[in-house]
Amino acid sequence: MELIFIGYPGSGKGTQASYLAEKYGIPQISTGDILRQAVAGKTPLGVEAKRAMDAGELVPDAVVIGMIEERLKASDAQKGFILDGFPRTIKQAQEFDRILYKIDRQIKVVLSLEVSKQRIFKRLTSRRVCSNCNHIYNLIYDPPPENGVCISCGKAASFFQRDDDKETTVQHRMDVYEELTQPLKKYYDGQGKLAEVDGSLNIEKVREQILAITEAAGKEK
Repeated sequence: MELIFIGYPGSGKGTQASYLAEKYGIPQISTGDILRQAVAGKTPLGVEAKRAMDAGELVPDAVVIGMIEERLKASDAQKGFILDGFPRTIKQAQEFDRILYKIDRQIKVVLSLEVSKQRIFKRLTSRRVCSNCNHIYNLIYDPPPENGVCISCGKAASFFQRDDDKETTVQHRMDVYEELTQPLKKYYDGQGKLAEVDGSLNIEKVREQILAITEAAGKEK
């Protein structure tokens, strides 16, 4: 079961990918998480990535593609994987197809979460993060606890807004998505792999749509 999620930043890709990863027992591979770990560790990759992420730009292809290729060699990815945040451009998708061919793997389905720009903007600028464990809250539908104790790590924390969730950066991220990533829909539709999901519904209803699609894909030879 090899899956790709695409959609605006904040469309719910991470939430749904995490659920599927647990259900199918395969890893959720998020370039954003991997890169943020590198940023926190102040590695050379992290320093380069931080400059791009803070400005809402894409991390250079060579860095991202090399990182993904190495990740797919891990033992936990041998029976499947879910990609969240990659590929982001046609060039990345074409290079990824070459990597998959080389290692004899094939994407089953590409799930595109469809959510309006207005809803996305409000979602992202309302996000807040636990200073201890990086658990993400949202001021609209899942606000940080009033007592200041994170429900994820159980510790007293401050809840901050990441640089890439601030208004000017969010707008730029959406513009970048429309220019570079949205064309992936046509690319994967041409391969017969694209499935659109109404991401504006509540989490459970979005999940029901996704499960119907992935279970049907899993039955295909």
